[in-house]
Amino acid sequence: MSPPDPARRACVIGWPVAHSRSPLIHGYWLKHYGIEGSYGREAVAPEDLAGFIGRLSSLGYVGCNVTLPHKEAVYGLVEVEDQTTRQIEAVNTVYVEGGRLIGFNSDAYGFVAHLRSVLPDWRGDGVNVLVLGAGGAARAVIAGLLGEGVSRIEIANRTEARGRSLAGHFGEKVSALPWTAIPRHLPVCDLVVNATLLGMAGQPPLEIDLDGLPPGAAVADIVYVPLETDLLRQARVRGHPVVDGLGMLLHQAVPGFEVWFGVRPQVTPQLRAVIEADLAGN
Repeated sequence: MSPPDPARRACVIGWPVAHSRSPLIHGYWLKHYGIEGSYGREAVAPEDLAGFIGRLSSLGYVGCNVTLPHKEAVYGLVEVEDQTTRQIEAVNTVYVEGGRLIGFNSDAYGFVAHLRSVLPDWRGDGVNVLVLGAGGAARAVIAGLLGEGVSRIEIANRTEARGRSLAGHFGEKVSALPWTAIPRHLPVCDLVVNATLLGMAGQPPLEIDLDGLPPGAAVADIVYVPLETDLLRQARVRGHPVVDGLGMLLHQAVPGFEVWFGVRPQVTPQLRAVIEADLAGN
């Protein structure tokens, strides 16, 4: 990869966008690697999205991250080259290359990379997974896990029809079950993933009892505010390996930084400490 041009600019777009920690993550890496560049925030209303994406290069940006509520809309505004992003049907990273706007989704990568960093011996072969939720985050988690060769994924969503629809999108390895069937299904699970916002600060609690989950089964949560959700606390007390949501946020940022600034950054304990301190201050 060629060396980055001086003072390359990237940003995160969303509506709202002030809550995003992406500037802190990318700003840390820019300083750490001595790169002359910048990363900021752009509040872009839905009605202005197509125009903003179309003018991205003329506005001086080499690319952008995409956060809520724009990920699915941006998927239809850029070129998509990889199968994982086509499965997810949402884009969280855009870059400019030869006048083209190319988009991809790094959430699946971020989830799996963090899972492997916490559980280095984890392998997908023979693994049965329960994914809670059927939204965009669940799509990314499922795509990432299928790429790792897991044997079976069950989706439990409070609206069962939406869970069935998502299962049908991914094919024969994925099926749906009623939310009320979670307790009966736990004994055959090797990994449980909360891909909803339940349990997040300001959201309703995730009311699930992990009784019946086999010893050694891992529990992951995409929520990172709080860092230890009630689900993860319950799992930790029971002795299960736990995977928090902050690592997914950090790892999903890696591919974007690389395509914009020409360096593949590392997710380090020092970076995590910076983000944890910021979260603690809010």
